Amino acid sequence: MSSHRAVTLGLAGTGRIGTAHAETLTKLPNVATVLVADADAARARATATHLRVEFAPDLDTLFAADLDGLVIATATDSHPALITRAVDAGIPVFCEKPVAANIEGTLAVIDHIQNSPVPVQIGFQRRFDAGYRAAREAISSGKLGWLHTLRATTLDPAPPPAEYIPRSGGIFRDCGVHDFDIIRWVTGREIVEVHALGANRGAAFFAEADDVDTAAVLLRMDDEALATVSLTRYNGAGYDVRLEALGSKGNAIVGLDDRAPLTSVEPDYAPPSYPAYAGFMERFRPAYTEELSAFVAVVNGELDNPCSPLDALEAFYVAEACELSRRESRAVEIAEVRR
Repeated sequence: MSSHRAVTLGLAGTGRIGTAHAETLTKLPNVATVLVADADAARARATATHLRVEFAPDLDTLFAADLDGLVIATATDSHPALITRAVDAGIPVFCEKPVAANIEGTLAVIDHIQNSPVPVQIGFQRRFDAGYRAAREAISSGKLGWLHTLRATTLDPAPPPAEYIPRSGGIFRDCGVHDFDIIRWVTGREIVEVHALGANRGAAFFAEADDVDTAAVLLRMDDEALATVSLTRYNGAGYDVRLEALGSKGNAIVGLDDRAPLTSVEPDYAPPSYPAYAGFMERFRPAYTEELSAFVAVVNGELDNPCSPLDALEAFYVAEACELSRRESRAVEIAEVRR
């Protein structure tokens, strides 16, 4: 019988996603205390005051508190040190993706923590979205027959700030990695080969950072199913994240609702009256809540880790292969980038 122990959670990083996570945590029934910290202490204090949670002036103070778990929502380059410090202190971790800025850093973290029983959950929130879960069930039940095609999109309505792009890791690691993870998770299969193309028709800062603002990827799965992933920073119609799983007997489509920013030009089509999703926080708010609820259950020993660093590594390998494919204009097998 679950004890449903109320826990004390630390949160590092009070930017947009960190503040959203802190607010979500205050509403979860099994969270007694939330303690926030940030490299910018004034920002953390303002967040703590606004949300009526506790404030830690620095990370040392945060770690010195009697934490049951730590949520990491800081800049990517700080993730490895925070994950390993928490695990070494016996504190379960939830960390926004990615584990580290590159494969070498990810492998170093995995190597450091692999013999520890302390769980580290990585934040791929689409695994907790009701639509993706329904698609996974439809595929695993055999209802769709055998899959022949998957079509995934992550289309942002507008680019992030220019200063973000050079440290984002590029469109495949920053954006497409969510699609690569969810394709693996929904199908239960592995991606074995990619062919990626990129283009720049928007702001110059993408090319200046050796990145692209739009990309298309063709994936081959280990069962010979084919998948496409379409990515852009310039989908002016709105935030469009979908997955179409097409099988020999039927299909399952995630994200096709009254707020999907799709415009039919057929004469008899009646357009929806709802506004399109403005961005990822709005589209995935219920999934973020479910994800953090799962982390509390992991902390309390009530649930196995639903997304390990090894899962994150596999999605990162696909992103790495896509970047190599784009640069060299050729198909790349995942085995080529695997360390």
